[in-house]
Amino acid sequence: MKKLKQFLIGAKKSKISGTSKNQRFLIGFKKGMGNFGHNIALIINTILLTFVYLIGVGLTSIFAKIVGKHFLEIKLSKKDSYWSDLNLKKKPIEKYYRQF
Repeated sequence: MKKLKQFLIGAKKSKISGTSKNQRFLIGFKKGMGNFGHNIALIINTILLTFVYLIGVGLTSIFAKIVGKHFLEIKLSKKDSYWSDLNLKKKPIEKYYRQF
């Protein structure tokens, strides 16, 4: 009953403000479609990102563990420095001209 009163009061107010029943329907329809689009996008994005994460990161992790690849050097060692040596040596100048 309370909702009916609110609807009737809303209808009276809309007649006063000059909006017709069709305009109210279109405004409500637009809001409803916006909410629907937002919810569908949320669901699809969640599914797609989960799929990409499981396939991309999961398979890479499993493959790296099988092969024994470590992407980070996290083992502690008793070195003076943790800087890694890049082995930058001078190359012949011809190598610099044809890098690719």
